Amino acid sequence: MFLHSVNLWNLAFYAFMIFMATLGLWDVFFGFEENKCSMSYMFEYPEYQKIELPKKLAKRYPAYELYLYGEGSYAEEHKILPLTGIPVLFLPGNAGSYKQVRSVGSIALRKAEDIDFKYHFDFFSVNFNEELVALYGGSLQKQTKFVHECIKTILKLYKGQEFAPKSVAIIGHSMGGLVARALLTLKNFKQDLINLLITQATPHVAPVMPLDRFITDFYMTVNNYWILNAQHINLTTLSVAGGFRDYQVRSGLTFLPQLSHHTSALSVVSSAVPKTWVSTDHLSIVWCKQLQLTTVRAFFDLIDADTKQITQNSKKKLSVLNHHFIRHPAKHFEENPAIISDLTGTSMWVPVKVSKWTYVAYNESDKIYFTFPLANHRKIYTHVYCQSTMLDTNSWIFGCINSTSMCRQGVDLSWKAELLPTIKSLTLRLQDYPSLSHLVVYVPSVHGSKFVVDCEFFKKEMRSIQLPVTHLFSFGLSSRKVVLNTSGLFYNIELLNFGQIYQAFKVNVVSKCSGVKEEITSIYKLHIPWSYEDSLTIAQVPSSTEISLKLHVAQPENDSHVALLKMYTSSDCHYEVTVKTSFPQILGQMEEDTFTYSLVSSYEREQKVVRFHGGALPAYIVSSILLAYGGQLYSLFSIGHCLEYDVMLDKEAKPYKVDPFVIMIKFLLGYKWFKELWDVLFLPELDAMFLTSQSMCFPLVSLILFLFGTCTAYWGGLLSSTAVRLLSSLWLALKRPSELPKDIKVISPDLPFLTVVLIIVSWATCGAFAILLTYLYYVFKIVHLQASLTTVKNSQTANPKHSRRGEKKSNHHKDSTVHHLRLSTSDAEDSLRMHSTVINLLTWIVLLSMPSLIYWLKNLRYYFKLNPDPCKPLAFILIPTMAILGNTYTVSVKSSKLLKTTSQFPLPLAVGVIAFGSAHLYRVPCFVIIPLLLHALCNFM
Repeated sequence: MFLHSVNLWNLAFYAFMIFMATLGLWDVFFGFEENKCSMSYMFEYPEYQKIELPKKLAKRYPAYELYLYGEGSYAEEHKILPLTGIPVLFLPGNAGSYKQVRSVGSIALRKAEDIDFKYHFDFFSVNFNEELVALYGGSLQKQTKFVHECIKTILKLYKGQEFAPKSVAIIGHSMGGLVARALLTLKNFKQDLINLLITQATPHVAPVMPLDRFITDFYMTVNNYWILNAQHINLTTLSVAGGFRDYQVRSGLTFLPQLSHHTSALSVVSSAVPKTWVSTDHLSIVWCKQLQLTTVRAFFDLIDADTKQITQNSKKKLSVLNHHFIRHPAKHFEENPAIISDLTGTSMWVPVKVSKWTYVAYNESDKIYFTFPLANHRKIYTHVYCQSTMLDTNSWIFGCINSTSMCRQGVDLSWKAELLPTIKSLTLRLQDYPSLSHLVVYVPSVHGSKFVVDCEFFKKEMRSIQLPVTHLFSFGLSSRKVVLNTSGLFYNIELLNFGQIYQAFKVNVVSKCSGVKEEITSIYKLHIPWSYEDSLTIAQVPSSTEISLKLHVAQPENDSHVALLKMYTSSDCHYEVTVKTSFPQILGQMEEDTFTYSLVSSYEREQKVVRFHGGALPAYIVSSILLAYGGQLYSLFSIGHCLEYDVMLDKEAKPYKVDPFVIMIKFLLGYKWFKELWDVLFLPELDAMFLTSQSMCFPLVSLILFLFGTCTAYWGGLLSSTAVRLLSSLWLALKRPSELPKDIKVISPDLPFLTVVLIIVSWATCGAFAILLTYLYYVFKIVHLQASLTTVKNSQTANPKHSRRGEKKSNHHKDSTVHHLRLSTSDAEDSLRMHSTVINLLTWIVLLSMPSLIYWLKNLRYYFKLNPDPCKPLAFILIPTMAILGNTYTVSVKSSKLLKTTSQFPLPLAVGVIAFGSAHLYRVPCFVIIPLLLHALCNFM
């Protein structure tokens, strides 16, 4: 019946939208590099020693615990307190386990063993009972207060020790990082209790899915505090994002706000972290060996030798984090590195006068200093580039001042080098070093090792090539290309017009080599100058290599930098670089999809969303359903019959009915008088303004979202209609066939009792649970109506004369009786159509309230009543409304004086859902309940 009434062109369109959605989803879930993280293993059996908390604290937080991680003999030794190490506290995220501390804890233990426990770290972990705090924000404040108590408890374990710590370092995964930042908002919290904060895949900017007001309020409190108190916050903070492999928390949300007064914050994507260079998914970021090794190295470099604790020097902490997470010069960290180095000893000094030079070192018995006089090169070239395949941590390149053939002391330029996966490289602009007379490259004596050192002088304009990217709507049909024919070692490809997160391109680099006998490696590095989200691709040449160009953070308006493709090439090869738009990846960047929060592997997975706009699609779906609902109510008023859901969806769900109003409001908010009027009316911020502040307003994004929303509303209606028919068939198979009700009673004898019971359930347990029970009751009523209608139709087919007499009798009753209405077959069909649309709306209310229900069920052994409960006010209104609508038929409302007004409400409410609910999903049910309530009141007015 549902498919029969739909236009074939519309069906084709909805099928096409499903195809487009599939393309976008494929890019999000499969369009990224394979997981290149190495697994971190424990060398001894891990043990988690439970730390005894004060009785009052344990009673106040019965679901939470504190553990100390250990392995083997270390675990045995530390069962006898007090402790002597450096405390680090790990905070798990949404549905996270306290056992996730084992990766970083085990690596730190091995590192301590390597230095004979001169220093060692004690890793603590909080057990939050794997709470789903990304689904329900009511427990975030409770977690924050418990962590504060844990910090005080941890520091007491070191009491009486010679080097007792006064603060702890915190590693927060996902929402655990946000809880750590929230500590500063507590009234009695002392900022000095935290000396370092490292967050991993933490959505700092905004919640991934704002499913209740407690989450958004918590975010607002934390971010406002950090913004308003930026001058007084001296906490060194590092945020590490997972990159495109993390489809649960997009990396753009993990970047800490750049505050002018708060310079102790760094944000970086794991693909840009030196010695890591891989993208991680949301869970692997806590066990990725490359990243955890980098983290542990940084921890040990942060130790103050005098206090044997993490340094309190903010400048040093920032220097260490920059060294390990931003730019690694291929040298061990030194707080005050020696700028001038002695170049003495029995070494050969070899002058080099050519502009391009290569030296292959193998089994060198003597140390060699190669000197490059700069005087003549300055006249011709602007830059010098050097690279070495020897990845040791010794100094290798120097600058001499006023020297002729050799110098005793040189400026150590190695600190300005950059470590890459296969080389360490250095690029210098000659005019920045006018006092240098020579460049010196040092080749140590090595045995059994082979490495290559290259240097070349060049003009910047010869190595910087501009490549404008293709237009967004070229759909990959056109491309732009540059050819690198010169035999250089380094090129900068300037990617013009590439700075928005909705852009996505594929770059194909084809290398052709001549006279190459051995394997050569080239490195292609995408460098984004306005954020630390670089990514590297290693290619064995000759080859054809495909690189994806996508951004996590849009280019700021006042930033004039250009994204670069840095190419570290071979002089024996020529390269051809082609760029074209990737339409599937654009869909992956822009497309919306949302999932109910499935609990997989003991709740180990957090919410799954597609990038950038995953949370907005439910609002657009509900907006489309509301428009169809309004159309059905109006058709009932105007022609006395309720038309099919899909017909009204096709007729009423048009983007021009919604988008222009939102755009107009956004435009008017740019005027001061309208903004003041808006504030006087206490209206919330327009969600479109919020998205603009995050650089997330893509061209035509609202139109695309509306089309996907309408498509989802159509297929969702088809699914619910099919489900009702299947359930009614099952009902008829198990029960005796029923008939249509003879007398229509809006308020049946058992209805007040049922309503009161459900309201009591809502108040005493969980509002979402009561909403679910109400939903099941309503579905039962509709299934029963469908079964009754099927029975009547079957009987009419078997005895058509009897059915006509029954129809006339029913019509006579409708004409002569006001208070006792009988239901005809056509009225039952109209009612069923209306109820099917109401079910679609109610389904989304249930889905959006489901997170708090899941949280309540998971913590039922600790708390019988959910407090605070985001769904309780909604449940108090929804329960009596749906109880009445369950007994409502079109015959009882079509003559209502309120029906015309009711039919006009869904349109402005559909606009309101988009305007205020696309970035705040918890507001969507509030807009849905209004027309449902008016519909119920039509029975009495």
